[in-house]
Amino acid sequence: MSRGSILSGLTPHQLRPWRAEMSATLQLAWPLAAANLLQMLVHAVDVIFVARLGEAELAASSLAIALFGLVLWGLSGLTGAVAPLIAAEVGRRKHAVREVRRSVRMALWLAVGAGILGMLACLNGERLMLLTGQDPAIAAMAGSFMGIIIWAIVPSIMANVLRIFVSALGRPIFATMIIASAILVSILANYMLVFGNFGAPALGLEGSALASVVTSLFILAAYVIAISWDKRLRRYRIFGNWWRTEWSRMQEIIRIGTPIMGTIFAEAGLFSGAAFLMGRIGPSQLAGHTIALQVAALAFQIPFGIGQASTIRVGYHYGAGDRDAMGRAGWVALMIAVAFSMVTASIMLFMPRTVLSIYVDTDAAKNAAMVGFAVQYLLWAAIFQLVDAVQAVSAGNLRGLQDTRMPMVIAIISYWAAGFGVAIWLGFRTPLSGTGIWIGLATGLTVASILLTWRWARRGSIGLV
Repeated sequence: MSRGSILSGLTPHQLRPWRAEMSATLQLAWPLAAANLLQMLVHAVDVIFVARLGEAELAASSLAIALFGLVLWGLSGLTGAVAPLIAAEVGRRKHAVREVRRSVRMALWLAVGAGILGMLACLNGERLMLLTGQDPAIAAMAGSFMGIIIWAIVPSIMANVLRIFVSALGRPIFATMIIASAILVSILANYMLVFGNFGAPALGLEGSALASVVTSLFILAAYVIAISWDKRLRRYRIFGNWWRTEWSRMQEIIRIGTPIMGTIFAEAGLFSGAAFLMGRIGPSQLAGHTIALQVAALAFQIPFGIGQASTIRVGYHYGAGDRDAMGRAGWVALMIAVAFSMVTASIMLFMPRTVLSIYVDTDAAKNAAMVGFAVQYLLWAAIFQLVDAVQAVSAGNLRGLQDTRMPMVIAIISYWAAGFGVAIWLGFRTPLSGTGIWIGLATGLTVASILLTWRWARRGSIGLV
C-alpha cells in the first residue's frame, strides 16, 4: 500500500494522472479534514468547560455524549448516502442539476424524520445507563444533560446533508469557514451558560448542553445562507418546492444509507460501549478515557476527511464509468491518510502530557489519577492511528462504489466479535483493566482495516465495478 509499491515502475507519462488525482484529492480533502477538526474543536470546547465543573460532571457528559453521538453519527450516515449519489450524478453529467436537487431534498426530508426518531431513542438514555450498571447519581446528571442536547439532533443531521452538497459541488471551503465560526459561537455560549457570564444564568452541565443546541442551529443557518448566496450552488434551487416528494429517490438513499448507518453504529457503538465499560471500572478511568478518546477522535478527523473526499472522487469516476480512475482515486487517498496518521501517532506517542494539557491542568493534584490513566490510553491511541486511517479511507472508497452492505457485515464482525469481545475479556478478566479495553479498540480497528482494504483491492474480481 506504500507509495513506492503502488507507483514503482511507472513512467513519467503514467505518473501524470496519479499526480493529477493526488492534487484533486488534496484540494477536496484538506477543507473537509479541516472542517472535521474544527467540528471536533467545537466538541472539545464543551469538554474543556465541563471538565472545569468536576470529575463527576465530565463522567456524566461522557456517558450522555456516548449515546447522543452514536445516534447522531448513525443517522448522519443514513442521510450521508447522498454523497455517492451526488458524486455519481455529477460524474454522469446528464440532468445533474435536477438529479442532485432530488437527492438533496429527499435527504433533508429523511434528516428530519430520522432525527425525530433519534430524539425519542435518546430520551431513554438514563434508563439505559442504569441498566448497564452506571452510578445512579452520574446517570441522573447524564439524563438531565441528554434531555436538552437532543434538540441538536435534527439541525445537526440537516447541516450534514448541506455540507455534503456544498463539498460535492466544489465548495468544501464553506464547511471549513462555517465550522470555524461555530467554534466562536460555542465558546461564547458555553462561557455564558455554564458559568453565568454576561447576565446569563449559571446552568452548569445543562448550560453546556444548551450551548450545543445553539451552536447546531447556527451551523444549519450558516449553510442555508451560504448556499443561497453562492451563484453556483444557488442554481440547484435545493430549497425550492421542498414539499415535493420523490419516493424512489428516498428509497435509494435508504437502500445505500442503511448499511452505512449500520457500519457507523458498529464502529461508534464499540467506542460508546467502551465508555460504558469504563464507567463500570471507575470514574477516574472513565474521565481519563474521555480525554484520551477526545484526542484520538481529533486526530481521526484527518483520515476521516480524506475518506469523505475519496467517496466523492471514487463516486465521480464511478458515475463516469472510468475504472482506472476509480482505482487511482482510492489508492491515492489511502497513501495520503497513512502519511498524515504517522504524524498524529508520533505526537501522541512522544508528547502525551502536552496534548492532554489542552483539556485539563495536568499538574493539578485533583487530576492526577485521571491524567495518569489518560497517558496510558494515549499509547494505544497512537498505535491504532494507522489502522484507523486505513479502515476509514477503505470504507470511503467502497461507498464511492455504492458498496455498503458487505462493509457493514465486516464492521459488525470486526468491532463487536473481535474488538468488543477482546475489550470485555481483557478489561474484566485480566489485570489490564482499562488498558485492556483500549487493546480491544485497537483489535477491532485492525481487523476492519484488513478486511475492508482486501475488499477494495479485489473490487474488480468481485464485481463492484
